[in-house]
Amino acid sequence: MDLNSDLGEGFGIWKLGDDAALLGIITSANVACGFHAGDPSTMRKVCEEAARNGVKIGAQVSYRDLAGFGRRFIDADPTELADEVLYQIGALDACARAAGTEVVYVKPHGALYNATVHHEKQAEAVVNGTKAFKDLPILGLPGSQLLVKTEEAGLRPVQEAFADRGYTPQGTLVPRSEPNALLTNTAQIVERATRLLQGELVAVDGTIIKTQAESLCVHGDTPGAVEHARAVKDALKAVTAFV
Repeated sequence: MDLNSDLGEGFGIWKLGDDAALLGIITSANVACGFHAGDPSTMRKVCEEAARNGVKIGAQVSYRDLAGFGRRFIDADPTELADEVLYQIGALDACARAAGTEVVYVKPHGALYNATVHHEKQAEAVVNGTKAFKDLPILGLPGSQLLVKTEEAGLRPVQEAFADRGYTPQGTLVPRSEPNALLTNTAQIVERATRLLQGELVAVDGTIIKTQAESLCVHGDTPGAVEHARAVKDALKAVTAFV
């Protein structure tokens, strides 16, 4: 099981999360590319630390929305959105290559991630922007249009699950504006992670959702993120091969 986290989400003097600590725990880093968070110096620093820790680097692409942290839907033109995805991957890859590594996958952030569950045009835009750069794997929600379009384009879709987010009975994420959107108790997060190894997770109403997730996310900005990630890693190592 791959363990990923969103990193590099500071901007200028604003810092968010403990990137250095998380890079000693996770196996894949979803690095902000400057559109919802991140700046060139932050991007390069995270890439350097990821390279030192042997952590895979993924481009966490977003709407152009620094003010809203990429958590607001934008009815973007699909062609422009594809170009912006390409731009973000390229910028991060330059930082990664300066650190002796490279971008090896793509994951949308926030509102763009949620939009591509059902929004075909935006899902295609993310895939088109990615493919214009390179045939990279794309992380997304199981059953999403994003993963459907990824596979249709000949790229590798990677099903992802979240250890610290609430799920609706339909298998989508509970909006952050609603109750039970975020899990902050370490024991609950660890239980979610280990249950995923059995191919299932529990929605907020108790519904059992079947899933075959390959990658598990613990958000870097969740309160107690480092402790959560470390506990999840220890639990996964105890019962299965940890990638």
